[in-house]
Amino acid sequence: MKKKQYDPPANIKIRKGDTVKVITGRDKGKTGRVIEVDRDRGRVVVEGVMVVKRHTRANPQRQIKGGIADREASIHVSNVMAVTSGGIATRIGKKVETASSGVVRRTRIARKTGESLDKK
Repeated sequence: MKKKQYDPPANIKIRKGDTVKVITGRDKGKTGRVIEVDRDRGRVVVEGVMVVKRHTRANPQRQIKGGIADREASIHVSNVMAVTSGGIATRIGKKVETASSGVVRRTRIARKTGESLDKK
């Protein structure tokens, strides 16, 4: 069977642990923390967003209980925006800082407020 070909986005600026807001789709307006980023497919899994029912068969060898479980499905990265600490959805920019010792640091900043999105 042939593997599906995906067009990966040029640059995914959202990282695991970021707080994002869904800007379109069935969960529009919800905010949540990013659990997983799939750079190959251009998708992210957000906590509490795009919750689907998953039917699983019991497997006693692996200690898996059967039944219907709720889990988060992935959402395309273009459908989410990063949220600042003040709760404002914003695009992400980059700022390059050079220390006196010559060390170059790249930090992600919020385009609207200018605050840093990286945890120190």
